[in-house]
Amino acid sequence: MDSTTKNLPEDKHVYRVEGFSCANCAGKFEKNVKQIQGVQDAKVNFGASKIDVFGSASIEELEKAGAFENLKVAPEKTRRRVEPVVMEDKNVYRVEGFSCANCAGKFEKNVNQISGVQDAKVNFGASKIDVYGSASVEELEKAGAFENLNVIPEKLANQSIQEAKEDKNAQTKEKLPFYKKHSTLLFASLLIVFGYLSQFVNGEDNLVTSLLFVASIVIGGFSLFKIGFQNLIHFDFDMKTLMTVAVIGAALIGEWAEASIVVILFAISEALERFSMDRARQSIRSLMDIAPKEALVRRNGQEIMIHVDEIVVGDIMIVKPGQKIAMDGLVVNGLSAVNQAAITGESVPVAKTVDDEVFAGTLNEEGLLEVKITKYVEDTTIAKIIHLVEEAQGERAPAQAFVDKFAKYYTPIIMVIAALVAVVPPLFFGGSWDTWVYQGLAVLVVGCPCALVISTPISIVSAIGNAAKKGVLIKGGVYLEELGAIKAIAFDKTGTLTKGMPMVTDFQVLNDQVEEKELLSIVTALEYRSQHPLASAIMKKAEQENISYLDVRVEEFSSITGRGIEGNVNGTTYYIGSPRLFKELHVSDFSQEFEGKVKTLQNEGKTAMIIGTEQNILAVIAVADEVRETSKDVIQKLHQLGIQKTIMLTGDNKGTAGAIGAHVGVSDIQSELMPQDKLDYIKKMKEEYGNVAMIGDGVNDAPALAASTVGIAMGSAGTDSAIETADIALMGDDLSKLPFAVRLSRKSLNIIKANITFAIGIKLIALLLVIPGWLTLWIAILSDMGATILVALNSLRLMRVKE
Repeated sequence: MDSTTKNLPEDKHVYRVEGFSCANCAGKFEKNVKQIQGVQDAKVNFGASKIDVFGSASIEELEKAGAFENLKVAPEKTRRRVEPVVMEDKNVYRVEGFSCANCAGKFEKNVNQISGVQDAKVNFGASKIDVYGSASVEELEKAGAFENLNVIPEKLANQSIQEAKEDKNAQTKEKLPFYKKHSTLLFASLLIVFGYLSQFVNGEDNLVTSLLFVASIVIGGFSLFKIGFQNLIHFDFDMKTLMTVAVIGAALIGEWAEASIVVILFAISEALERFSMDRARQSIRSLMDIAPKEALVRRNGQEIMIHVDEIVVGDIMIVKPGQKIAMDGLVVNGLSAVNQAAITGESVPVAKTVDDEVFAGTLNEEGLLEVKITKYVEDTTIAKIIHLVEEAQGERAPAQAFVDKFAKYYTPIIMVIAALVAVVPPLFFGGSWDTWVYQGLAVLVVGCPCALVISTPISIVSAIGNAAKKGVLIKGGVYLEELGAIKAIAFDKTGTLTKGMPMVTDFQVLNDQVEEKELLSIVTALEYRSQHPLASAIMKKAEQENISYLDVRVEEFSSITGRGIEGNVNGTTYYIGSPRLFKELHVSDFSQEFEGKVKTLQNEGKTAMIIGTEQNILAVIAVADEVRETSKDVIQKLHQLGIQKTIMLTGDNKGTAGAIGAHVGVSDIQSELMPQDKLDYIKKMKEEYGNVAMIGDGVNDAPALAASTVGIAMGSAGTDSAIETADIALMGDDLSKLPFAVRLSRKSLNIIKANITFAIGIKLIALLLVIPGWLTLWIAILSDMGATILVALNSLRLMRVKE
């Protein structure tokens, strides 16, 4: 709370606000709420869509204070219970044709005014709308704030599969060729050509010439004027308002030809914006087509092909070689290699056998698999990824928030500057009214903020979509930007820098009286009865070497707390444990030389266990959490990218931590840490470096991940909690994606900054042409359209960033 609210009473109420479409509306809402009698102060959080009210005000008063229609206010604690009927009647539609965020906001507002619609939420980045209530597709399309808007139900309810296919085919047939789709634009352009021919033949002041240009303006700019006039009535000044005023002004002073050119070039600019945004969104749409819509399921002894919506948890799905897997589940029969690139970004197929997890959208390459369904279609990993990516695209990045705030003041300032340019020289310096009114109109056109407004959304959508396709799930534009500013990265050791699975690294037999295989069989039989975490590593080694241990008869097995285990095999008592155990047994073979071998293994970060009897030491076995092959290379690449510090945080002892840390090349090692210690260390790093990332498993390291600037979860495919809690999730168990994510983030930051700088710079240069009187409507619209095209193309480069 700032200084203005420190002395306010503790009568604070928090409300959720539904219906915010822009930061400007939120600001007006805050101002209006402050004027309610009984309210001492109010603070709107636009990003979280809520308001803190200090004082007393009813829900009705708050909703009346809204700066726009269909605003809904609900107390934060009870908001989930508000209008449950509305929440149940939710329909999701894909929207084709969005070209600008402003149009999306107006579309949302118009849909909210449809009879039968209680609420509507537009996600501009994902190009979709959630409608609570009932509205037909025709009503939604009529509510569009621009022409050629197409609304398509995301999920065709209550239709058979065949009807869905026919509907899809019908939609495909409705797609018109270019010349028909843009017939209005082409016809208006043709009229301009005839207008200039008439001007050449009949002269500028000829009635036919003027009528041709007027016809072009009316036909080509109908949708522009329709919205522009509505904006003027409501004093809503956006780019279409500026263009409408400019065209009307040009017509009033007789500049018919240039007015028609402005209309056509603005229409072309909008079409190019729409094309660029659609290209960026295509990266997410391609994800939606990954998983099949039908699957072969065994029910009541019969194999039937059914739609994924009809599949239930527990069904057995049959997946043949070469087919894509339609649903998440566990393999109950079969052996195959599955290409999981769509989910994890892994290029190498992963072996799958009984009890292994498979994901919807992945490709079964070899054998026949029988899979038990574990999730409904809307809960599959690919569905969660698509949903989270779309939500991420709807979140405003800091740069976009800056642009929105800037545009809030920018457009009115341009209107004032244009008015001053048009009026001041004729009134005070004897200038020609025709000349300076024309210059003022040109200022309006050049001030159109198209390039500025579109500079950030296309970049964010392109980058997040590219990352998702490569197995990196970025939860929002804010995290994309913050990752680019990271100066230090903390790594959890187990499961991040290491594989998280103990492996036998050394097995040295020291006594000739026993064979290696026989001894390993005895050791495994004893460890099989143990609860020790490292026992699984020894059993795995035995299985890899095809050594049988289940038929070894073990008697008098017992655990020696804190030291090891013992058991009798064929009349001999064997011990497995620490050096301390054998010192206490006073085994004669336990020499200083042998103790040195054990210490050498321990210094390499391995856990050494001794195998022997009361008389002799038979062998030493070392187990370690194996370091990932990529860890060393990843740390090196991060240092090359300019990351100032890489720190390994672990609860392991200093010896193990030091060995692994030195091997992978981190710049600092912190060992023997409890979860609270990791949290404290992250806070300390933030004080020193500002922006700090933490990468871990997303569950055990939750406090440290939450405290970091950016929390990154490893191997999140199939782990719901990790996907939902992390800011960024590496879907595959692949640390090598991290340098790619950092590079993509930095490139995104650079492109966004370049776009904003260029968009503002080109406006300033064009405005400077007003001083000598060189600015024309032609130059103004070309500079605006050129800036928009270049900014869009520059943003789309983020789709091509490779690993």
